[in-house]
Amino acid sequence: MTEATRIYLQDNYELRCSAKLLDSGEYVPVLVITKQVWPTRSRDIAVGRGNYASAEAAMEAAHRQGLEWIANYG
Repeated sequence: MTEATRIYLQDNYELRCSAKLLDSGEYVPVLVITKQVWPTRSRDIAVGRGNYASAEAAMEAAHRQGLEWIANYG
């Protein structure tokens, strides 16, 4: 598996949490947040750097960052 994605709905936001496989065999988290009410637009959110041994762990890191972003800026 080179990429895994899980989508969460939180309040008025969709959190698309992904994990991309690196050449080293570790995963890096990717987070895109989309507001589900007007004005809708996608935002790529930086997730704390770190390489994870599994796609699950990387997606969980992205999900935690998304929840933090919504709490602070949503």
